[in-house]
Amino acid sequence: MADARTPEIRIQAVRNWSWKTFFFQWEWLLVVVLLLVVAVNTYLSPFFLALSTFIHTPATFLDKAFIVFPMMMVIILGKIDISVGSTVALSAVMMAVAYNAGLPMPAAIVLCLLVGVLAGAFNGVLIARFKELSFVIVTISTMMIYRGIAYIILGDQASGRFPGWFSLFGWGTVMGVPFMLVAFVVCAVIFGLLLHKTSFGRAIYGMGHNAIACRYSGVNTDRILMTVFTLNGLMAAVTAIFLTSRMGSTRPNVALGYELEVIAMVVLGGVSTNGGIGRIGGPILAVFIVGFLGYGMGLANLQAPIVLVVIGLLLIVSVLALRVRFTIRRKKPVV
Repeated sequence: MADARTPEIRIQAVRNWSWKTFFFQWEWLLVVVLLLVVAVNTYLSPFFLALSTFIHTPATFLDKAFIVFPMMMVIILGKIDISVGSTVALSAVMMAVAYNAGLPMPAAIVLCLLVGVLAGAFNGVLIARFKELSFVIVTISTMMIYRGIAYIILGDQASGRFPGWFSLFGWGTVMGVPFMLVAFVVCAVIFGLLLHKTSFGRAIYGMGHNAIACRYSGVNTDRILMTVFTLNGLMAAVTAIFLTSRMGSTRPNVALGYELEVIAMVVLGGVSTNGGIGRIGGPILAVFIVGFLGYGMGLANLQAPIVLVVIGLLLIVSVLALRVRFTIRRKKPVV
């Protein structure tokens, strides 16, 4: 019989600190790229390098950045959601039409959020329950469905005439800092803790590596899938609120191409499309790289298609660099 006083044996793996490993992280390369973008923008305009620029300029591109956080979770799962732009449009149209039909603005905002949640949950249910359906086909289908519903409701018209206080979401400030930037920082902290400090986040990484093993280990993989896609829909609705507030009105064709920009930011941030790899710091840096890159090209009076070409090339280079990096890591001998 074992002695009850026998001390408990614990095995703990400790990773030795290495400066080389620390500076080999993908986020440091993104910091260098961001500094290069800032340097080029400063060259294009002597007025760029100012504190006010870094505080107020992000509000011009942060609306779509709220979707980056849940989209990162989706891609870590090894999935993708192409319907977020259409979810933004549908949520915004429903909010505007409901308000102009007599619903109080606070209730219209709640309706906007509810529409986003339902749209995301619908994606999640289809992908989780009907595993024979490709997630790409599902989200392409719902992309067309959500955008189509928005056009059925509003046609090719615009809807607006919101109360004055609603513009505070897009243009308001908190102690001199844009409200949108404050909200972005708060969301970054919440999603960072959720992804890196909870069992929910660990389950997402585990499913990205091997969903079948997670399922047999007792993880409710269907619930994780549905929750992540629901969060994606919720943050698309949050984007709809900020975007509509900045524009002062909405149309069914808003947020066209948002899904591609968001996916580009996530992948540029070091999240592997194969699943299981990525940290929240990378996509956050990628948001500001892409945002300030577009702003700088605007200073140089370059056309929008050129901006898309540059971002596309940057994305290809980042994917190739990530592949080389992970290949080198796998080839390292185990001591």
